[in-house]
Amino acid sequence: MVTVESGDIAPEFDLRRSSLLLDIDGTILDIAPTPESVRVPPGLIDSIRALGALTQGAVAFVSGRRIAAIDKLFAPLKLPAVGCHGAEFRARADGEIDEAASLPDTLKRHLEEVAGIAPGLRFEDKQHTFAIHFRAAPDAGPAVLRALMEQRPVLAAAGLQILSGKAVIEIKPRWFNKGTGVSRLMRQAPFSKRIPVFLGDDTTDEDVFRVLPEYDGIGYAVGREMEGAACLFPSPRDVREWLARLSRP
Repeated sequence: MVTVESGDIAPEFDLRRSSLLLDIDGTILDIAPTPESVRVPPGLIDSIRALGALTQGAVAFVSGRRIAAIDKLFAPLKLPAVGCHGAEFRARADGEIDEAASLPDTLKRHLEEVAGIAPGLRFEDKQHTFAIHFRAAPDAGPAVLRALMEQRPVLAAAGLQILSGKAVIEIKPRWFNKGTGVSRLMRQAPFSKRIPVFLGDDTTDEDVFRVLPEYDGIGYAVGREMEGAACLFPSPRDVREWLARLSRP
């Protein structure tokens, strides 16, 4: 796998024939202690907006965040988006958000109790999925996972799965993921006649890498080698520098 670092010749592709699909946290933005404390560096929105123009609107976010949170983070920029690990979908920047059913309050209360087993844990209710963050309490991560695994038969019976990510554990329905969201996006104009180029960094992005061959797509990993990725960007900063260069053809 080729590693692309600052100053290297970055991978190139035909912007007239391709679409660009971007994970957010850990891919184009640096990980922060909490989801709310991430920052969008100066110039990134301009780069993404320019790439949207060069691809005739074929740039989208593919994220675990809710689409409303994405819009707030990147305001005033809005893009087509796959949000909440595929539970939310917006085909056009100015379109309506189609979303899955919310998870039950009984499950939420139970998982909030799990998140209370150690100081520093943070429970995040995204309605369609739940997350327990332990970046502020890294030693508590294994205990959280054990507590959730004890509930695995109950969660599985409800069609839910447990996913471990970067200092976070997600609980979500099995029937959607980022890969199903990307497949749906690829049936929409202007994405349907283009080759998808996806950038991701974490466990939940692996579902996208698995579907890319169906569309002759290209995958780029960030921060670590990932199966199905054509090359590796060491950090989000390297990705941002690449996007800036790409936006100035």
